[in-house]
Amino acid sequence: MVAMASPQRRVAILGSTGSIGTQALRVIAAHPDRFEVVGLAAGSNAALLAEQANATGARLVGIADDAAASELRAALSAGGSGSSEAPGTSGASGAHPRPEILTGDQAAEQIAAESGADVVLNGMTGSIGLRPTLAALRSGATLALANKESLVVGGALVAEALQRPGQLVPVDSEHSALAQALSSGRHQRGLCSVPVDGNSQLSGASEVSSLVVTASGGPFRGWDAAALAEVTPAQALKHPNYAMGRVVTTNSATMVNKALEVIEAHLLFDIELADIQTVVHPQQWIHSMVQFQDGSTIAQAGHPRMLIPIALGLSWPERLEQIDAPIDWSKAMQWDFEPLDEHAFPAVALAKQACAASPTHMAVYNAANEQAVEAFHQGRLGFPGIVATVEAVLERYHPASSPTAPSLEEVLGAERWARAAADERIAAAKVQVRA
Repeated sequence: MVAMASPQRRVAILGSTGSIGTQALRVIAAHPDRFEVVGLAAGSNAALLAEQANATGARLVGIADDAAASELRAALSAGGSGSSEAPGTSGASGAHPRPEILTGDQAAEQIAAESGADVVLNGMTGSIGLRPTLAALRSGATLALANKESLVVGGALVAEALQRPGQLVPVDSEHSALAQALSSGRHQRGLCSVPVDGNSQLSGASEVSSLVVTASGGPFRGWDAAALAEVTPAQALKHPNYAMGRVVTTNSATMVNKALEVIEAHLLFDIELADIQTVVHPQQWIHSMVQFQDGSTIAQAGHPRMLIPIALGLSWPERLEQIDAPIDWSKAMQWDFEPLDEHAFPAVALAKQACAASPTHMAVYNAANEQAVEAFHQGRLGFPGIVATVEAVLERYHPASSPTAPSLEEVLGAERWARAAADERIAAAKVQVRA
């Protein structure tokens, strides 16, 4: 019997010039029979975006920075067909058609909504990814979500925009690991519907006891609160395992990134916050684990990099071939596990408290953190001041109402208030940090 070939999927990548986006394009280039790139969106890196567009033939290309639009057009002309024909028409023989260019803050959202993609990979950083996330879901596309902030700040909105089970696929390595491990048992709850091989005997109540989200511990694992007061921006950007952007790397150092991932796991899989544990695993070979009611633990393991979760996000629920090297079990290795020091790193406990307080508290948490991270890198705030700022802003926040499903404007309004409150506190502190 001849196996049927899987149909080619049209893919739009938001944040294509970042770490997630560039790795996704590597996966796609290695499987040209499985994927067609139809849309690319980036923030300001016009040169790399043009290179990606010329290589893939994407029909829609968006850049958020209006000032970089002219550079993008020039680079596309230089690397493309060189013709003056309208976007979407063929130029010189063998060249890709000239893409349509979208600019401004709405470019990523437009591409998510209008590219005709079967899969939209949202690899943007920050809550600016919320509108594109909602647009992708409303378009009917499968959303491969690496932009954790859009789910954390707008969970109810994301749930409302979902059109079918399995439409949202997690790309963060921890949540991809949890989704894979959950398929070993019975659990059909939450925004991410995990298939269980069609086994009707697995219907019914969840068999899950708890989730274990692993963390590297960042560059300051083992440091006490006093030592953290002397951390510089350069030190905070030296993650032991991953190469990521400035915000995510800093969030990993403060453990805010892990805090957001805990909330994301709570929303994706409908597990109580009290049943989600954070464990420091410096090697990061185990990406996360699920504990079941019978006492068993199912872990997903692999190299500490993102290729497998990105590939699964694009091809879910199928697996692509030769994405990463398997673990070599013939070599001796040691994997360590230790509890999170919540005194030195209070971000996770603070996020759990915020999530339980109201549907908009996590929007405040995330927005205050984004402002604090920027201030830290500008030398206006000390490293411990990042989470301290978040905590202080949360203490001041008292929503006028706490609807179970806040509107987009209510979420964005909470963010605007939090950014202003964080800026006010940072300015009052008048801190100067050495580079």
